[in-house]
Amino acid sequence: MHNAQVEALRALLAPTGWLDRTRQFAGALRHRARTPQGLLIVGTPDEEPWHMTAHLADESELAGLPELMRTLIRWAPPPGAPPHLSIGLERLEQAGRSETLLVVSSQSAPEPLLDRVADAKKAGSSIFALGQGDPELDDLVHESLAVRPDQDPVSFDAAQHLVTFAVGDPALAPALGAPTSACPPGLRGRLNRLLSTISGTQPD
Repeated sequence: MHNAQVEALRALLAPTGWLDRTRQFAGALRHRARTPQGLLIVGTPDEEPWHMTAHLADESELAGLPELMRTLIRWAPPPGAPPHLSIGLERLEQAGRSETLLVVSSQSAPEPLLDRVADAKKAGSSIFALGQGDPELDDLVHESLAVRPDQDPVSFDAAQHLVTFAVGDPALAPALGAPTSACPPGLRGRLNRLLSTISGTQPD
């Protein structure tokens, strides 16, 4: 998704409150992530957050923000994987106060992930979640952003774009306590068509 496409999506979403929500989440993430390579990203065994990881790497480089240079945590790195793709769950056991853990998944967090997130929180790490509104996971995090396909005007894929785009914005000023409004009539269909054109993925 190119900048012009993201801007078109943002223009359509402006009346819904979703830009405020993503900017607030992105602002909190940017504020907490202060250590280069200290932004740890993990998903579920069936859904690794490649998309979010790649976009955060791009934003880190383009915006000159080394603290956003992420570390991808994998459940089962294959033998012979490059060093940056071979970091396993044991890395979460080393997480401490200087690090931020971002859980990215449209699936419910399995018990082993919840246990590791809880341990990282106890060790002082800041915990964020971009997900589907998983109550058990949300109970553990400091900041969360839920994407519910049956209610929200964006897909999970589009939400990742909006967050990473906002994180790298030099003029980022999170709107704390911003109101969230419903998707106006007809807007959801327009967003569906735009998202379909951009990526072939649209929320149902």
